[in-house]
Amino acid sequence: MSKEERNITWQQSSLSRNERELHNGHRSRALWFTGLSGAGKSSLAFALEQHLHDRGVRCYVLDGDNVRHGLNRDLGFTAEDRQENLRRISEVAKLMVDAGLLVLSAFISPHAQDREMVRQLFEPEDFIEIYVQCSIEECERRDPKGLYKKARKGDIPHFTGISAPYDVPEDPSLIIDTEQLPLDEAVQKIVQYLELTGALQLPLAPTTNQV
Repeated sequence: MSKEERNITWQQSSLSRNERELHNGHRSRALWFTGLSGAGKSSLAFALEQHLHDRGVRCYVLDGDNVRHGLNRDLGFTAEDRQENLRRISEVAKLMVDAGLLVLSAFISPHAQDREMVRQLFEPEDFIEIYVQCSIEECERRDPKGLYKKARKGDIPHFTGISAPYDVPEDPSLIIDTEQLPLDEAVQKIVQYLELTGALQLPLAPTTNQV
């Protein structure tokens, strides 16, 4: 630890996470969408955001492309840069969970060890890993951004699924197969999971000792 780090002190808010959750009317969670490029992570996250917003749930999407326009615009796509990309955004997600929000993070996050690094920042019940499953053949057929075509030509190095590996999650909280499920059904499946696990319920108010 550097001298500069030793001079840093966490400033505690007078508001607790529980108070923020009570104010919002639901619990806060980090939903982590992982999968190949073209699998449908962003489409699913934004559709879920709209559904939750319509229900009065306070939520926000952190999208892989969007954060590279600003916060992480200095990072490339090497293994080291991908890890730093996820480290930064997971710290942002952690702050948003503390703020009482449902944060929907849509990132390829291809390496299992990096996803585990993210998971370790959260309490077990706060982190929901959603594997957006789709075959490389279907992702390449869709190719919404033309990235696979460029990767095949060698114009994009370190491209997941072509010139870089993707570690399929071994034990995700939820698997959404976008080759089989229409978007609206996929959203409903996630909503049902959130309901069953209590994420959309009003949290209990803290108890006080009465004299």
